[in-house]
Amino acid sequence: MLIAMLEGMKRYAQIADILVKHGFGIVVDELFPGFHGHGFKSGVEEDFASLSVYERIRLAIEELGPTFIKFGQIMSTRRELFPPELIDELSRLQDQVPPLPFPEVEPLLDESLPGWREIFLNLAPYPIAAASLSQVHRGVLVDGTQVAVKIQRPKIDEVIETDLLILSSLAERIEVVAPDYRVFNPTGLVREFAGQIRKELDFTRDGKNAERIRRNMADIEGIRVPRIHWNASSRRVLTMDYIEGVRIDDVESILEMGHDPVLVAERGFAAYIKQIAIDGFFHGDPHPGNLLVMENGDLAFLDFGICMVLRPERRDTIIRLLSGIVNTDVEACISAFADLGVSVSDEDRALFRDDLYILLLDYADYEVQQYDFSKMAIELSELLRKYQLQVPGELMRFLKVIGMVGEIALALDPSFCFTERVRPYLEKLVKEQYFSYDTLKKDFSTGIGSFRSLLRIPDQVSSALKKVSEGKVRIDVVAHDIRRLQETMDRSTDRIMVGLIVSSVVIGSSLLLLASGSTIPNVQYIALVGYGAAVLVGIYAITHAIRVSRRAELRRR
Repeated sequence: MLIAMLEGMKRYAQIADILVKHGFGIVVDELFPGFHGHGFKSGVEEDFASLSVYERIRLAIEELGPTFIKFGQIMSTRRELFPPELIDELSRLQDQVPPLPFPEVEPLLDESLPGWREIFLNLAPYPIAAASLSQVHRGVLVDGTQVAVKIQRPKIDEVIETDLLILSSLAERIEVVAPDYRVFNPTGLVREFAGQIRKELDFTRDGKNAERIRRNMADIEGIRVPRIHWNASSRRVLTMDYIEGVRIDDVESILEMGHDPVLVAERGFAAYIKQIAIDGFFHGDPHPGNLLVMENGDLAFLDFGICMVLRPERRDTIIRLLSGIVNTDVEACISAFADLGVSVSDEDRALFRDDLYILLLDYADYEVQQYDFSKMAIELSELLRKYQLQVPGELMRFLKVIGMVGEIALALDPSFCFTERVRPYLEKLVKEQYFSYDTLKKDFSTGIGSFRSLLRIPDQVSSALKKVSEGKVRIDVVAHDIRRLQETMDRSTDRIMVGLIVSSVVIGSSLLLLASGSTIPNVQYIALVGYGAAVLVGIYAITHAIRVSRRAELRRR
């Protein structure tokens, strides 16, 4: 415990020193009371004096190490929180560090993957890629399979846990010394980030993500996801098929291989639309280094440490939002924002609606070759920041991913227009939301539940009346009032039951029509009979209700 405390204090001192060096002494005075002036250098060092404040922030973060770099990269997706100049700098954060010599990672292999020397026929000592959390070595399994082996940096989890504690305390301190920033929820941002980076440290989760996307992409021609070799993997070591190719934004190399960049763009776009809108589970880091075009023209996905999940109801809401943006439908966007928990104050609602309409209208007037969804997403994020709206992180990451996919597609195909390509997908998806088999099945289940609740009403009323009669409350009513109340309840119950029966018949008939693989002969005729019966019962119910109402009116007279 004492050693951990000393390490924490040492890390605090390192962070304070780096911030002061880059010209953030005032920040240190506020966040580290007592540190500034105790041996730390003051002022901006000459190397950084000519740089802007946002450039100095980026350089300071890079010097602070892997935890802060990852945090900065994630914050680069939150355009609704920070100025565009800062977002641009955060987007440039580099997660590349000098590789560790193989003897330094060998003990981790011995600990995390015992017997690895019998698993690999060969494991190259020099990594082919290195980042702050891990480095990748090329290897060959005993059966001759070419693999890439991702090895976690030794003790990096300890460094990250220390930094997370410091980040958490900094966020709490910011909320105390700068109450205006509470609207951005600093502690919540750090808490969300802590959960995400801990997931990234678990390579087993990384491998499971890859397998899930591999299954989901199995039916799409030309998409490749590497296999995971679990016998050569662990929580801190991940072994997968080695995939060779060129970056997806290397148009010249793609052409040299004899492939059409336009086809590559369409293939990648279709894959992401399926992942997001249908699977609800998508690759969350589509920078060009993680998307390779192989020699045979296949598009390969790499690095599954960041994958995003959209629950069905969240996915449907985001589809409605995207559809509203594409079709310049302000009300659809406002409704989707509300369902996502983005609450606009009453005094700002009209202004926000006007600004959103102007933004959508401006982009609706663009020519195909001028339209850039990534820029539109940036302006939408800035609009949310203008009104200081708290936005779910998943929405901003979704917009970031869609924007990055659009930028890559535009680099491959200069005539690519996001709205024109995505509109057919959205129209199909919106229709499926309301008319799909699953939707009708859900509605049918809801109807059955309502019907069962209705059947319990008489017992519930009887129970309530019994409790009243046994209590101290005395109710004096006239007998004919009770009869009238009973008659009214009976009529209402009958009508509700008839309505539910008719609805159930209609929904059931619709399910029969949708069941194209049914083994029941003449299923269409059975469904039509159901529709006809529903119409007849409905007509009878309406005429009967009119006759009963007239008789009751005559009795009252």
